[in-house]
Amino acid sequence: MAVLETMSSFSLFGVSVVSWLFSLGAFVLSWAVLRIIEGVLLSRLRKLSKRTKTDIDDTIIAAVGRLFAWPVFLVVSLSVALHVFAAQTGGGLAGTVKVWFRYVSVVVVAFYAVKASLVFVDYGVKRMLESRGDGKKKEVDKGTLQLFSGLVKGAIWGVALVFVLSNLGYNVSSLIAGLGIGGIAVGFALQNILADIFASISIYFDRPFEVGDFIVVGSDMGTVERIGLKSTRIKALQGQELVISNRELTDSRINNYKKMEKRRVVFGFGVTYDTSNKKLEKIPQIVKDVFKSVKGADLDRVHFKSFGDFALNYEVVYYVASGDYTAFMDIQQLVNLELKARLEKAKIEMAFPTQTIYVHKVK
Repeated sequence: MAVLETMSSFSLFGVSVVSWLFSLGAFVLSWAVLRIIEGVLLSRLRKLSKRTKTDIDDTIIAAVGRLFAWPVFLVVSLSVALHVFAAQTGGGLAGTVKVWFRYVSVVVVAFYAVKASLVFVDYGVKRMLESRGDGKKKEVDKGTLQLFSGLVKGAIWGVALVFVLSNLGYNVSSLIAGLGIGGIAVGFALQNILADIFASISIYFDRPFEVGDFIVVGSDMGTVERIGLKSTRIKALQGQELVISNRELTDSRINNYKKMEKRRVVFGFGVTYDTSNKKLEKIPQIVKDVFKSVKGADLDRVHFKSFGDFALNYEVVYYVASGDYTAFMDIQQLVNLELKARLEKAKIEMAFPTQTIYVHKVK
């Protein structure tokens, strides 16, 4: 007690040394408590995360770790010390400092709260990329997701900025109104570019097609090579690259053959008119035997369809258990070769365009 009474007789900047010591002790104690909480809490959370198979808990730990930064410790410890100082002095210096300290606290808290929030944004982007597979498709998705991630992060930083300015005493209503007018002007200037960018985001989430899909857009067709932020590149059957804006793609009707699980094929052939009825009746069974020998094709029906100008026409309908165009053509080739061979073996002649002219002698 005698020591405290002696020290209380000394002052620094008009404040008792004892008050300074109590404030310093509160600062050190607060910092130590925060460090202990950080060590115990994070270590416990890490132990619990090792017992789970998901990685969301690791993301939560990373976000919490962002909050346990030394600037946050400094702000919290100084806040406690200033409250103790104010209680010891009844206001004085602490009352003036607390006004500025409040501003600093708002900035620091907002900054590290945003840093913690961004951890979850990065986690969401990572999970979306993992769900999309590997290769070119993943590279394309990465570009689109980075754009979307940037927009989300920008929105979070924007909210934090408005929060800070509002707590600093600025009139954010007029600022938001000004930004709104400026945004409208920029939007009009960049409306085509922005339309393509938002169309790319729509393509990503709606997935009407992906890299590697064979699509038909109007009179254009080909394999999707790359989906960019503004345009999509398609490798046409002739070999050239088609560049189509994403906005045009989302506004068009798209035929996606990669999504086709089973292809229905209709083709016909004709035999000559001098083919006997007995042989005509055998043709459906011949066609059935053809499809029994061809793997990957399921016959639906075969019928004598019509009398043509130079042939008796048959129609065949079958299914290919694949949407791949090359696989379909390989099967069609096998069917054609096998059908021709079996018709020749049965001595059934296939028709080709001919014209018979009858000449009558006039008496």
